[in-house]
Amino acid sequence: MKKICVLIGAILLNGNVWAIDGISAEIGSGDKTNMARIGAQWDWKKKWFTDGNWLVTGYWEASAGRWNGQNNAGNNHNITDIGFTPVFRLQQKNLSGLAPYLEAGVGVHLISDIHINADRRFSTAFQFGDHLGTGLRFGDRKQFDLGYRFQHLSNGSIKHPNPGINFSQIRLAYHF
Repeated sequence: MKKICVLIGAILLNGNVWAIDGISAEIGSGDKTNMARIGAQWDWKKKWFTDGNWLVTGYWEASAGRWNGQNNAGNNHNITDIGFTPVFRLQQKNLSGLAPYLEAGVGVHLISDIHINADRRFSTAFQFGDHLGTGLRFGDRKQFDLGYRFQHLSNGSIKHPNPGINFSQIRLAYHF
């Protein structure tokens, strides 16, 4: 897992091609598990459905996080989560005032252990992560982004059992 983190870090910090457009931090909980995650975003320059006041755009998101699972016996177990997700966003064409958005993403995650607590065991370290979210961009340059995400992670039934896990998350991002 450490080698994967070093490789991702080297890729993210390598040259202008990889210049980060934003950073984020999120916290959440669900299924007797708390989570915290940091991320980096690279905006897509492509825009779709631009005729009206709204458009669809998106970004790539790389993330690293930590889950803390709890069980009835009070034993906690930590898991590291590394993810990469393309995210589509429906937003106003001209961001002004408080600029609302809706977003959706489906990506891949690698978790460091398949046991989060005595009540939940994943079949594989490879997980798919999908989320739906909503939020607001604000600030002089719309550089701040505060949102809510509902995220589901599971192995997509590539191996059984496939218990999955759901998180409700609050996300704060800063756009450069």
